[in-house]
Amino acid sequence: AEARSMESLEKQLICPICLEMFTKPVVILPCQHNLCRKCANDVFQASNPLWQSRGSSAVPSGGRFRCPSCRHEVVLDRHGVYGLQRNLLVENIIDIYKQESARPLHAKAEQHLMCEEHEDERINIYCLRCEVPTCSLCKVFGAHKDCEVAPLPAVYQRQKSELSDGIAMLVAGNDRIQAIITQMEEICHTIEENGRRQKQHLGLRFDTLCSILEERKKELLQSIAQEQETKVQRVRGLIRQYGDHLEASSKLVESAIHAMEEPQMAVYLQVSMDRAPRLLLPCRITDMSKVSMSSRPEPGYENMDHFSINVDYVAEMLRTIEFQTGA
Repeated sequence: AEARSMESLEKQLICPICLEMFTKPVVILPCQHNLCRKCANDVFQASNPLWQSRGSSAVPSGGRFRCPSCRHEVVLDRHGVYGLQRNLLVENIIDIYKQESARPLHAKAEQHLMCEEHEDERINIYCLRCEVPTCSLCKVFGAHKDCEVAPLPAVYQRQKSELSDGIAMLVAGNDRIQAIITQMEEICHTIEENGRRQKQHLGLRFDTLCSILEERKKELLQSIAQEQETKVQRVRGLIRQYGDHLEASSKLVESAIHAMEEPQMAVYLQVSMDRAPRLLLPCRITDMSKVSMSSRPEPGYENMDHFSINVDYVAEMLRTIEFQTGA
């Protein structure tokens, strides 16, 4: 049980980058996950290639990267990783763990894999040709006697270092991809904002054109209305004039008919005559019949076709409205 507890504790003290026990652990704010300072600096440098290293004469501007454990974005100031707080508690726990592990009574027995061909032999070498771990007897007498081998710890450390470098590269690559995604999201937002603004500008331009058309339409309609009113007033004046003449003529005809019905000559003459010679009824009829009827509108006076307009060229011009290229 004590061995399992130590093993569980060891898992909590492993850096997610190098897969080794923490060395000078730091706290990644604000997510509180731990990394070796060197591993954190490697990830930070990979995510911020233009960031100037510590000790440079120029003042660095800071940068950001993502925690490999939770992907939370960590923003650093100009001090970079060296501005992060060291996790002294984790360091103390590691020191205690190392002391306990060094004690014989509490030392964890190393788990050794045994060779399947030679049951009493531990697997302690690595066949480079077959890429499998094996034992010394397999190299001397067995299936790998003609193969090139290397010590298992050396291969283990090399592959683990390669894996750690690969993890760091993946983490840095993921950060770069995330930065590209964020940049593209910002581009999408900018496109939507620019599109909204241009739609608004386009609407204003067409509203202005519509206002000009409406104003010009009102002016032309006013011109038609003015001439229409002038012509109608003139014709109605002539109608009134001829109406008055018709009424007077009708009354004169009525008087003449009444005089014609008089049987007595003296009375007839008295009715048809007046003091002034020109006011005799026959004279009045003659004057009435001689009234000029020439005051009437000239032919085509009612025509309003001169107010016709041709908007075909304007319509064609409107259809050719396009966005300015190279503006």
